[in-house]
Amino acid sequence: MSGNGVSEAAKAVVRRNTDEVQSKGNFDLFEQLFADDFVDHTPQPGGTPDKNGARKLYHALRAAFPDFHATIHWQTADGDVVTTFKTYHGTHKGSFLGIPATDRKIQFETVDAMRVQNGKITEHWGVANLFSVMQQLGALPAFPKE
Repeated sequence: MSGNGVSEAAKAVVRRNTDEVQSKGNFDLFEQLFADDFVDHTPQPGGTPDKNGARKLYHALRAAFPDFHATIHWQTADGDVVTTFKTYHGTHKGSFLGIPATDRKIQFETVDAMRVQNGKITEHWGVANLFSVMQQLGALPAFPKE
């Protein structure tokens, strides 16, 4: 497969993860899309850098925000590494990072890069604006308006 073909196939796998696993809670598909030896180079606080850690994070997000979903703004690929900029949305109905449900709507941006090999996600690097989430949930003060 040409470099462009590899990139397009990798983008499709990452998009399926975002649209069907993260946004719709299809955890059977999670098992198909993530390699057993998956490595998360930037696990969330308290998480583990493996497939089990990613699975737990996805389940925790779905439990805290049952309507959790993402809007992909753009994706680009360099070979088998796909970078995605997206905004997550949800309503806080369950405990998240120790904060009891507030029923508040949240949204936060994230940029992540995922390596896809043989149709499976093998690695992840990412940055999520959790500071903004904590502010939206009332756990941190908002920045003063000038």
